[in-house]
Amino acid sequence: MNDSEGDLTAYRARLDAAMERAGAWPEDSPWLREAVAAVPRDLFAPDRLWRWDGQAYAPLDRAGDPRGWAEEVYGGIHAAAITQLSGGRPSSSLSAPAVVADMLDSLRLEPGQRVWDIGTGQGWTTGLAAHRAGPGAVVSTEVDEALAAFARGRLAAAGVDADVLVADATTSGPPGGRPVDRIHATYAVDALPHSWVEAVRPGGRIVYPWGRLGHVALTVAPDGTATGWVQGLAQFMSDRHAPPQAGTAPAAYAAVRGDNDPDTRTVVDRDLAPLDSDWHLRFAIRVAVPDAVLLTGRDQDGVNAWVHDGVSSWASFAARGDGSATLFQGGPRRIGDEVLAAWARWRELGRPDLYDFGITVTSHGQWAWLHEPDGPRWPIRQPAPARS
Repeated sequence: MNDSEGDLTAYRARLDAAMERAGAWPEDSPWLREAVAAVPRDLFAPDRLWRWDGQAYAPLDRAGDPRGWAEEVYGGIHAAAITQLSGGRPSSSLSAPAVVADMLDSLRLEPGQRVWDIGTGQGWTTGLAAHRAGPGAVVSTEVDEALAAFARGRLAAAGVDADVLVADATTSGPPGGRPVDRIHATYAVDALPHSWVEAVRPGGRIVYPWGRLGHVALTVAPDGTATGWVQGLAQFMSDRHAPPQAGTAPAAYAAVRGDNDPDTRTVVDRDLAPLDSDWHLRFAIRVAVPDAVLLTGRDQDGVNAWVHDGVSSWASFAARGDGSATLFQGGPRRIGDEVLAAWARWRELGRPDLYDFGITVTSHGQWAWLHEPDGPRWPIRQPAPARS
């Protein structure tokens, strides 16, 4: 098999069918299925992708392995394709199709609405939004000049009329200073820049990945408050202002722990299996301890877990084979204890689903809440700076 147009058409059809079987095409946004067909994913994939080989990311070139390249582009509805590395770690990707569809559905985008698309990447989601909003309605910003140039070329080749500008949306206002109807962000932020709220007309919406887990849709009120619900799970790359060791890979945990021995060692009478399998629990921990990066793995003794804050504190839970674990902790915080406290609080609150949470953003603060804006709440703060 080669990567001829006919073969790529087959991959596109396979993706469409997989989305259909999984019920991943949003019923309220039938335009998305049409947009994905009109602006296919492979048009925005660079000729070199990166595939994890178990130890590191290895290059996968279209010219040398066209079938492998196509399989990586269309790896599944929940699979992202890594398109760029920085320092050996992913720094850009084609996001998973199901998440892209879910987030664009949450945007409630209508023809003619002005969209600020933040984090252009390769330009695929920019193209999908422009297919719906119409010519000239979407302006996308990208901090990486090379990525912006790539996306600009691919959008033009696909016949999409959308502008791509080089700018850092985290520290700047909307392109041209004009208010927009919608903001769609494709990189994760812990605290939403209030400049994004100020850029949206009352009644407009902001859809963005919140930290390392989950995406949120906020509606902007006339008083400048933005509030809304968690829409689903998503794991996006972080804002480039985040500490470099704040990632979710095992190497990030190793970077925070370094060669340090644990300060404390305790036995925890708890089976760690829910940390690995219950995403509602994991999301609740993310709400209560927002800078905690949680990793899990299984061996013959059960589920093990590793936690770090991306700066200097870490913890590891080693399964003991009898439903308990040994907790090792180091650094200025006892972040493992914080995770256990958040777990206990989640159980006290009745084990809520991730969809029971929402977020409110004002000019003076922002917080996550449970069930309703005046319910139990947790403050959202900017992440700690990286160590010098």
